[in-house]
Amino acid sequence: MCVFAQKSINDIGLRQAIQTVGVHVPQGRPQPSVKWLINGILVDEQNEHNSGDVIENRLLWPAIQRSDLNSIFTCQATNTQLAEPKESSYVLDLHLKPLSVKIENPPMPLVADRRYEISCESVGSRPNAIITWYKGKRQLRRSREESLNNTTRSELSFVPNTEDDGKSITCRAENPNVTGLFLETSWKIEVVYPPIVSLRLGSTLSADDIKDGDDVYFECHVQANPPWRKLHWLHDGLMITHNASARVIRSNQSLVLQKVNRNSSGNYSCSAINGEGETVSNQLALRVKYAPVCATDKIIIVGAFRSESLHIPCEVHADPPPRQFFWKFNNSGETLEIGKERYAKNGSLSVLGYTPVSDQDYGTLTCWGQNEVGLQQWPCFFQVVLAGLPSTVKNCTINNQTQSSVEVQCLAGYDGGLPQIFLLELVSGRTGRLRYNMTNPDEPYFVIEPLETLIHYGGMYDEGGLSADDHTLRAIIYAVNQKGRSQGVIVKDFFLESTTTENRAVLTSSSLDSVSPILFGVLLTLLVLCFVIFVRVYYIKATTTATTITNVSADLVKQHGSKQDASTKKNSKQSPRWQHGAGGGGGGAGAGGVPASATGGLGSQGGHHHGGAIDGKSDPSEDDRGDPDVIPAQFVSNDGEDSSFNSSKWPNGSY
Repeated sequence: MCVFAQKSINDIGLRQAIQTVGVHVPQGRPQPSVKWLINGILVDEQNEHNSGDVIENRLLWPAIQRSDLNSIFTCQATNTQLAEPKESSYVLDLHLKPLSVKIENPPMPLVADRRYEISCESVGSRPNAIITWYKGKRQLRRSREESLNNTTRSELSFVPNTEDDGKSITCRAENPNVTGLFLETSWKIEVVYPPIVSLRLGSTLSADDIKDGDDVYFECHVQANPPWRKLHWLHDGLMITHNASARVIRSNQSLVLQKVNRNSSGNYSCSAINGEGETVSNQLALRVKYAPVCATDKIIIVGAFRSESLHIPCEVHADPPPRQFFWKFNNSGETLEIGKERYAKNGSLSVLGYTPVSDQDYGTLTCWGQNEVGLQQWPCFFQVVLAGLPSTVKNCTINNQTQSSVEVQCLAGYDGGLPQIFLLELVSGRTGRLRYNMTNPDEPYFVIEPLETLIHYGGMYDEGGLSADDHTLRAIIYAVNQKGRSQGVIVKDFFLESTTTENRAVLTSSSLDSVSPILFGVLLTLLVLCFVIFVRVYYIKATTTATTITNVSADLVKQHGSKQDASTKKNSKQSPRWQHGAGGGGGGAGAGGVPASATGGLGSQGGHHHGGAIDGKSDPSEDDRGDPDVIPAQFVSNDGEDSSFNSSKWPNGSY
């Protein structure tokens, strides 16, 4: 029988050059011959060794091929034809390396932060290969695998990031039973992503030590695939453009600001754009330290009465805040420094206590601040002037009257030495209650609209419209300055009323513009007819009584002529019962020592108003109010006469 002396087939690989298989056969009589057959084909019948009772034959099989898998190797011994040969066989089994491995249809390029499913297939390994994934040298474990026959497929779930651009993804197929028996393939990935942008201050600069007049530069660092194609610079969200004359210089990925000032402070950023989108960098705060400057670039007018105590605030902008302030006074005759005990400091604000006593105390006050950067270059100016209440407006007229709106235009009077604004109030014709107001900072001009809504809803201070007992509104106009407001002026020909239960707005006027042509024609015709009838009747009557009237007149002249002359002389010497002067209602000086002529005859209370009524000094007697030939001064309109009034004494339907 055959006995195999060596069997190392389990380690056979494709690259082995020769495998040696030996067989030992005990001797017989006659001496046996030993043969090798592969798949029934004789391949070797030479005996290599004969020692005693053992005959040995070694089979040398060079370069085992993949096709030798499952081949039948048979050792056969025979010494006579009278008996069947003795033989022993075995089937060749091989551990095979994968034939191929490939990544199927890899996507190109990959978009950062997007998930992809990537497949890899291996064929030819025995037993089936195990597939592993690598990114660079790091193994990726998020995969699933399936095997069929000698094919293994693996699917990798992969989310690339911006750092993966240019790295390699490797798929390795390996025989699980033989170490090092593997095959692999690699794929260099390209990852596209929006720009990654970061902003930095110039490396030679210190962010805490930038002062007015220094040069500053920024560096914008951009990482992008595909490369960026546009780069923008932003200051507090607004785009910065290259402007060499303004000392703003853009150079590739740098921004240079020459001679910065306080307006250069703020948040800076840069943004880059490529095919994948736009990214804005981090914000970098630039702090520019600067000496104090005035909070306003205007000369501030301060109106004051004599002996009036003032608190004048001087506010500056500075970084860091000012450490101290200085005040000076100039009245064009001399300049005086004001002692520190006269003013106080609170952060960026200094408040001066000041009281003008004489004409010499009116002039210009100046204030400076100082911080660690330096002394304020230009001071803040305050012009202290002798001031009073403004004068009343004049010549108020109604223009562009329509069903829905009306314009009121007046002329401004003296402003009292201070800037003035103008106020229009609509007040109840019965109670004097304020129903609506509006202001104009430039001129006494107002557009009141819509009238229908104003009447129906009662203006901004009322709801439900005008009541039956309070169905009119009158317009009053004031001039207002820092010291108060002037006497009010009633606008002539302005009268709003509600004539129906629906509160329909009506504006009455002395003009006939609002009368329809048809109605006007009818009225004119009636007047002409009445006039003709009157003339005819008068003519007939006059012709029949002319002689009688002549005789009676002559007698009356003789009897009463002397008495009439005396009466006329007597009446001419008496003063009128009611004076209609331009200052009607308030004599004397106005508030703060302002002459009455400067305020339209205001009394000391003339500039104050409550509930739509205007205070007046004159109080007409009951006889004067009842006399239809005497118009009290409170109700005189504004054209050439004072129009001060007391709304609580308004007669219904009169101005």
